Amino acid sequence: MTELAASDLKTIYPQPAPRVIAKARPEIDAHAKKFIAMSPFCVLATSGSDGSVDASPRGGNPGFVHVAGANQLLMPDRSGNNRIDSFRNIVEGSGFVQLIFFVPGIDETLRVGGKGKLSADPDLMASMVEFGKLPRAVLSISVHEAYFHCGKALMRSKLWSPETRVERAVMPSISQVIHEQTNLGEPESQAVVEERYRRSCDVRIALSVVPGLVPGIHVLTAIKTWMAGTSPAMTN
Repeated sequence: MTELAASDLKTIYPQPAPRVIAKARPEIDAHAKKFIAMSPFCVLATSGSDGSVDASPRGGNPGFVHVAGANQLLMPDRSGNNRIDSFRNIVEGSGFVQLIFFVPGIDETLRVGGKGKLSADPDLMASMVEFGKLPRAVLSISVHEAYFHCGKALMRSKLWSPETRVERAVMPSISQVIHEQTNLGEPESQAVVEERYRRSCDVRIALSVVPGLVPGIHVLTAIKTWMAGTSPAMTN
């Protein structure tokens, strides 16, 4: 395979149109703010001190990433696998981050770049309770640029189209995959894995699948269920 050099790129790709360059804004404007408020999912990219790069999926209720100002985003960190690759990169590396926000049903995405720092301030975390739980930490991002990305990639992939969805059964559970890869732990069926996921996210599930109940009672019941039954070991 022939490796391209920087000088080769201009022979393959034309210069971007002025509008493509100008769309990168130095702050979160009204359109970006609205998009983030609708977004339940984003990808967080970070780089380590050794130059390695990590990309991590992040999700929550729509608007789980808070717009604290034109140049500040706040992202609560929920329980995961405790690798904390992204956070190690932020505190040990350059601190620069990139995010891509997705909104189901919209092919365009929003890209945001800036510099991150971590906080475990009790008052800040208390203001970001979701699913009945405090975040473990909060990522504060000083925004340097934000711009909308065209929808061609999502259109080509038909990401939101029902016709491209696959049955979950075509792949073994993540627990089974990791067991085969490492020979560690016990393999769990997809049903067991999903039940464990539900216990960690049961506040959200209760609110979304049982619409007719009083929300206050609803949340309280879900929180009690989670406190009584959640496993302390989240191994995936």
